[in-house]
Amino acid sequence: MSPTVFREGGFRFYFFSRDEPRLHVQGQNGEAKFWLEPTIEVAQHTGLSKREISEALRLVQEHENDIRSAWRRHFPG
Repeated sequence: MSPTVFREGGFRFYFFSRDEPRLHVQGQNGEAKFWLEPTIEVAQHTGLSKREISEALRLVQEHENDIRSAWRRHFPG
């Protein structure tokens, strides 16, 4: 199960169930994973340009509170 947290700028932001605290981002040209703890940072990426990664990171930071709330709802306890 991989619930979508939000979609914006051509990206889909989602979690994988049973995953570490990472947010997955799917773009048209590839994907990236972002650590949420202890701070938000790129964990890995494939196929995305530096510009796309920067834009995805900006969106993750902009939606940080919503992402963390969605994480707590999906992974209670």
